[in-house]
Amino acid sequence: MKATLLTIGDELLIGQTVNTNASWLGDRLHGLGVEVQRVVMLADEQPAIMTALTQARAESELVVLSGGLGPTHDDLTREAVAAHFGVSLGEDAGTLARIQQRYAARKQPMPVANRKVAQVPEGFDVLPNPVGTAPGLWWSDGTQVVVLLPGVPSELRALIREAVEPRLRERGALRMVRQRVLRTAGIGESTLQELFGDLSAWLSQQLRLAYLPADGIIRLRLTALGDTEEALEARLDAFENHLRQRAGAYIYTRGEALLEEVVGEMLKERGLTIALAESCTGGLTTSRLTDIAGSSAYVRGGIIAYCNSVKREQLDVDPAVLKAEGAVSESVAAQMAHGVRHKLKADIGLAITGIAGPSGGTPDKPVGTVWIGYADSAGAHAIMRHFTPDRLLNKSLSATAALDLVRRQLLQGAT
Repeated sequence: MKATLLTIGDELLIGQTVNTNASWLGDRLHGLGVEVQRVVMLADEQPAIMTALTQARAESELVVLSGGLGPTHDDLTREAVAAHFGVSLGEDAGTLARIQQRYAARKQPMPVANRKVAQVPEGFDVLPNPVGTAPGLWWSDGTQVVVLLPGVPSELRALIREAVEPRLRERGALRMVRQRVLRTAGIGESTLQELFGDLSAWLSQQLRLAYLPADGIIRLRLTALGDTEEALEARLDAFENHLRQRAGAYIYTRGEALLEEVVGEMLKERGLTIALAESCTGGLTTSRLTDIAGSSAYVRGGIIAYCNSVKREQLDVDPAVLKAEGAVSESVAAQMAHGVRHKLKADIGLAITGIAGPSGGTPDKPVGTVWIGYADSAGAHAIMRHFTPDRLLNKSLSATAALDLVRRQLLQGAT
C-alpha cells in the first residue's frame, strides 16, 4: 500500500512548528507495511490543499491529511476536501454532542465557533477523537482511503492507533514488516557501498537497505516485508550474514547501541581500564565514555592537554619533538597516549591532537587533520585522519574515530 502525507499549516512552512507529525506518521506507517512515498507541507489555503489532494490521490492508495480541522477561520481542510469531492458539509449531531459534553464537564460554555469542528463532508465517516474535540474523518471507495486528522500530535497519534490502524487491518491492506539495524564505524558511506558490491540480487520490494550516516557512524537499516514472522527473520538473517561477510570489521553492533557503549562493554569484559589525553576534542571523547552508566569500572580519567605546556608538563611529551614536528603529529599523539597511560595508571592510553578549525591549518596540515594515539603494554602508535573544515563536526568525528580505534585494538587482542 502506497501513501502520501499532506501536512497542513502555515506554522510548518515558516518554521514556527517542527513537523513532528510527518516523521511520526512515516515511521508508524512504515512499520505497518505502508510505503510512504511523499510528504508535502501545505499552507492554510484551500486551492493549495485541493491541488495537493488531487495529485496525492492520483499516485497513492492512502492519503493522510493532518491539520486544519480546528474552529478558526484559517482551518480550511474540511472545506477543501469537500470541494475536492464535490460534496457539501453537514453538521454531525454525534460530534457536536461530544464537544458540548467536553465543555460541560469543564463547566464552561461551548464557544459558537466550535460548531465548525462538527462539520463533516458528505460520505465521510467520523472517527471520534479520544483526546480532543476535532474528530478524524475517513473516506474509502473500497480501493482508496482518504483520512483527515487533527494536527495536534497527541490527538493525531491516538486516532491513528485507535481508529485508523484497525480499519486498515480490516481491509487487509497491511503487511508484516520487520526491521534490523547494523551500525558501522570507521568507513565512509560510498566506500561501504563499494565494499558491499552489487546487491541487486538481494534487494527488492520485499527487502530493502538504507544508509543513514551521522558523525562517523552509519546505521544500516534492513527492512523486510512479508506474510510470516519466520520468513521475515530468515530473510533478514541471510542478508545480514551477507553484509557481515563483506564488511564485518566495520560493523560494531546489531541494534542501536552507541559506539561508546560497545567499547565500554569490551573494556569491562576484558577487565581493562582506559585513560584519555585530549587536545582538539577538549574532553568530548571522555564525556562520551562517561555518559554510559557504570563507566567508572573502566575509565580512569583524562587530561585535557589543549596547550603545549600541558602536553609537556602533564604528559611528558618531548619538547624537542613538539618543536620539530608540531603538536599535530604522529610522534606527539603517540607520546600523549603513552604519557596519559603512565600518569593515570591505566591499561590503555588514548590521545587525540588535531586542527579543529576554522583557522590554524597549513598546506601540510590543513584544517581537519587529526592524529589519534593509542598505547598499551605492547607500545604506542598513532593514526592520522582527515576530516572537514567544520570545527564542531571535526570534534565529533575525531571522538568517534578514537573510540573505533580502541574497539579495533581490543578485537585484535590488545591489552
